[in-house]
Amino acid sequence: MSKKNSLKNKKKKIVTIEDQWKYEIAAELGLADKVEQFGWGGLTAKETGRIGGLITVRKKQFNQKNTMEG
Repeated sequence: MSKKNSLKNKKKKIVTIEDQWKYEIAAELGLADKVEQFGWGGLTAKETGRIGGLITVRKKQFNQKNTMEG
């Protein structure tokens, strides 16, 4: 497959709130440069676990806030 076709056939990912949080948290933890340079696969298990844990906390807070307003 040519480069043109492979780019054409890639699906565009819909950015979710979790994706936004993931980048925000990575920046807060000082990992944004590492992610930009090596991608998400360049992070250690400890770093990814920390990001995942903080996403879970934000998700709970988000759901509680929306439930109370609802």
